Amino acid sequence: MDLETIRTDIDGIDRQIVELFEKRMKLCEDVAEYKIETGKNVLDKDRENSKINTVKSYAHSDFNKSGVEELFTQIMSISRKMQYQILSEHGMGEPVEFEKVSGIKKQGVRVVYQGVPGAYSNRAMRDYFGEEVENMNVRTFREAMEYIRDGKAEYAVLPIDNSTAGIVNDTYDLLLEFDNYIVAQTDVKVEHALLGTKDAVIEDIKTVYSHPQGLMQCAGFLDKYKTWQKIAQPNTAGSAKRVVEDGDKSQAAIASEDAARIYGLKVLKKAIMDNDKNTTRFIIVCNKKIYTENAGKICVCVELPHECGSLYNLLSHFIYNGLNMTKIESRPIPEKSWEYRFYIEFEGTFDDAATQTAIRGIREEAGWVKILGNY
Repeated sequence: MDLETIRTDIDGIDRQIVELFEKRMKLCEDVAEYKIETGKNVLDKDRENSKINTVKSYAHSDFNKSGVEELFTQIMSISRKMQYQILSEHGMGEPVEFEKVSGIKKQGVRVVYQGVPGAYSNRAMRDYFGEEVENMNVRTFREAMEYIRDGKAEYAVLPIDNSTAGIVNDTYDLLLEFDNYIVAQTDVKVEHALLGTKDAVIEDIKTVYSHPQGLMQCAGFLDKYKTWQKIAQPNTAGSAKRVVEDGDKSQAAIASEDAARIYGLKVLKKAIMDNDKNTTRFIIVCNKKIYTENAGKICVCVELPHECGSLYNLLSHFIYNGLNMTKIESRPIPEKSWEYRFYIEFEGTFDDAATQTAIRGIREEAGWVKILGNY
């Protein structure tokens, strides 16, 4: 047989496969109608496992058995997605316990942030809520979460990721620990400067203080001064405060120009960061399950069965519902060695039927799910 003849035969078989696939999907519609009437779950894991074992027995080689298993796993996954869509069309989409609001209240509220005046989190707070907002600062992210949990503040401003340094692990972990939810986000461009005392010049500097990321993000500049001692501090603005308190012109801080104005320091060198597009994303968190009319992103955290294909099957819910996934991160589950939670951000709103369908599928098929907000 020549190649064209073989390809013609394959085309004929493929046509038959499509015809049979569509007949199967029509029967799956009937299954969905039955499940609507009876209230049965879409996912029947025992039935699927039994079915896969049966169809594998029809194959005649180990390679084909593996291929049949993969093929029918995907066919049944597609079938479930169609059933979730049918349920949504019948008004049985996944309900979410979030209240829709017209906007985030910015006047007459109390806002907490981690750090000290002059920190980038302070800048993020002022950018979002305005210069006159009533605010308070705390030492740790945990304290900020406790403040809104306990009603000492309505909102907290926390960093969640940086365009060069990646995610802020503590923030992700605290979103699981506390019943606090993301309601908005704001970006702050990171513009590090070298700050010293009023009487200092660069030639005087022997010691530089900053947050570890501040030191890392300015590594190219710092490499020019091999003799300088680099000392990590809890935050950038706190480093500036230390230079003021010590009053030693041999000390400098890597922090924002905001910090220089607030603490009365001299800007020895502007824009010393390696990447001039470096940006930190901050989230606005509150203890209410609310979302705004213009919300466009959703963040969920999921735990998956520790088995082959579970992550792929989860992500396919976004594909089949036309939802764009914008971020995925993993964090270890402390009580389960070498198992991980996944944080997934995707474009969508709770009002949208496609989003409801995807969330229903994820909730039925994941081991555990928490919705962290629509913002």
